[in-house]
Amino acid sequence: MLLTPDDLKACEVELARRSLADFARMAWPVLEPATPLKWGWALDAICEHLEAVSRGESKRLLMNVPPGSMKSLLTGVIWPAYEWGPMDHAEMRFLGTAHKQDLAVRDNLKCRRLIQSQWYQERWPVVLTSDQNAKTKFENARTGFREAMAFESMTGSRGDRVILDDPHSVDDANSAAKLASGVTTFREALPSRVNNDQSAIVIVMQRLNEADVSAVAIDLGYDHLCIPMRYEPGRSKWVYGSGDPRKEEGELMFPERFPEEQVSELEKTMGSYAVAGQLQQRPAPRGGGIIKTAWFRSYRELPALEWRQIHADTAQKTGEENDYSVFQCWGRTTTGQAVLIDQIRGKWEAPDLLTQARAFWLKHKSIPGPVLRAMKVEDKVSGTGLIQTLRREGVAVIPVQRNKDKISRAYDAAAFIESGNVLLPEWADWLDGFTNEAATFPSGAHDDQLDPMFDAIHDVQFGMTVSAAVTRPIPRSVTAFNKR
Repeated sequence: MLLTPDDLKACEVELARRSLADFARMAWPVLEPATPLKWGWALDAICEHLEAVSRGESKRLLMNVPPGSMKSLLTGVIWPAYEWGPMDHAEMRFLGTAHKQDLAVRDNLKCRRLIQSQWYQERWPVVLTSDQNAKTKFENARTGFREAMAFESMTGSRGDRVILDDPHSVDDANSAAKLASGVTTFREALPSRVNNDQSAIVIVMQRLNEADVSAVAIDLGYDHLCIPMRYEPGRSKWVYGSGDPRKEEGELMFPERFPEEQVSELEKTMGSYAVAGQLQQRPAPRGGGIIKTAWFRSYRELPALEWRQIHADTAQKTGEENDYSVFQCWGRTTTGQAVLIDQIRGKWEAPDLLTQARAFWLKHKSIPGPVLRAMKVEDKVSGTGLIQTLRREGVAVIPVQRNKDKISRAYDAAAFIESGNVLLPEWADWLDGFTNEAATFPSGAHDDQLDPMFDAIHDVQFGMTVSAAVTRPIPRSVTAFNKR
């Protein structure tokens, strides 16, 4: 039995309803009739995360993918047409923004052309109104609209879907003032552009700076899809779908479009700084590099220790731009290495800071094994009050006076780290942030995790050892107490 043209259309309508990826494949010849489509698993991942927004499962989504990943076309052009047509939600109101008005208008025009195409109208007859059908904004008969505007000029309209596509240009990311201005817009203006608590914000961008909008979105708990160009174990981030299928380090994300030869040439042209951010989605600021990530060693099971000690760095203030307070538990191995056992990090006012410090001390005091010698806290501002209170409670607190600047202390510690003498837990959920902070020092947004590390390394190198009576390893049963 041969299918009639109407049967084929009905099949396409049903396939499109079930899958944004299938709809995208069908729509491609309408949008790019002269260019054959190259499809890869990474495009499926983008579609799966956008479908989660359409289902109402995700209301805040961040997607970090390299340039050339069809991110703008899928998110700003195909997805709105998918929601209006196959999903039958033509009432949805879309705001599309980018760092330049021209880019936002470009995607608005493409979306309108797709919706007005004969192919689309024969399957989903969405009617656009005649009185509002411009390149910057067009509406349909069910009151839905798609409007384009520059990111930092967001005023007026509100949307059910707010799409933020590359809020920073490369030049903006290299200007502290422009970068900060973009982050301020994201924090203060963007949240007011949504219609209600069911509305969604979708960010799709390449990483350009460790203090960019992505960094803020991650801190705010956005659902996060992150696909590096080359596979790095543990670097990909996934919420919906089956995850990164790659297994081999260095394996390419989209070889169908960007084969090895092309990517290698691109990497040579861009340089390591741009490659780290735009391709690998792990930006590092220019000027970092006293400490290399590769110098750290990792452990799965805690080695035999002579002693343990807690080192703390407390922030003076808890504002968004201020550093965090950090408590780290370190140990010295029987062979003289420094082992980071556990860490907590947060922005706590004085009462909560005391609660966190007390709980961290009691947690490690209760674990059997080598002696927990003391808690060392910098005797400055918030640390001074903490020292006094904990002492009254019987905690072995030692005030620390740091007589060198942080960069000098980093250089003092660098040789010890480079020699492979600092061990980090490979399973810790904070490991990525820790190593990134070390690699980007001294130009990174934060360095609060490094001060206690420098103190610990100094004590491991020059501090007094303890008697053999307490040089027993922590039992294996508690080696992963911080794993979540």
